[in-house]
Amino acid sequence: MSEAQPGPDGRLRCPWALSAPEYIDYHDREWGQPVTDVVGLYERLSLEAFQSGLSWITILRKRESFRSAFAGFDPETVAQFDADDFARLMADPGIVRNRAKINATIANAQVVVELGARFPELIWAHQVVGRPRPTGADWRATSPESVALARELKRAGIRFVGPTTAYALMQAVGLIDDHLIDCFVPPISP
Repeated sequence: MSEAQPGPDGRLRCPWALSAPEYIDYHDREWGQPVTDVVGLYERLSLEAFQSGLSWITILRKRESFRSAFAGFDPETVAQFDADDFARLMADPGIVRNRAKINATIANAQVVVELGARFPELIWAHQVVGRPRPTGADWRATSPESVALARELKRAGIRFVGPTTAYALMQAVGLIDDHLIDCFVPPISP
């Protein structure tokens, strides 16, 4: 990753946000903004798991289809999905049709329902506070905090999450501020 670069409006952004039009809106309005509710965290966790091995743009372009297929990522509803729902999901060309990822998303909903309000607490216990925003030379894919988060999520019963997926989740939901130091997006307040 290099230093922030000017976007179409002249504002400096993280360079990954300039590689596709969908990224600009995601970068500017969502990536790194705090998400604290159960549904929002379950959605981000699910989408990050589906992204594993794929490009994030694939997931962003299919996001509305994912939301439709998984009942708006309401964990109470998804936890009740049965064999017919699984077959429907496997036949849905609007989402990533990966058997293991679909099974994990349904099983994870059951865990999230069981955890209830402890689910956001478990995730937010791994917030990184006080680390300065990175420069282009500071790019990373994991951290000690993401290793710990992945371990805790797995211990709780969450599937399809490792340190890299946990780190991407941390970036997405505001647990860590990985906008480059000269990016125009305001820093996250702890």
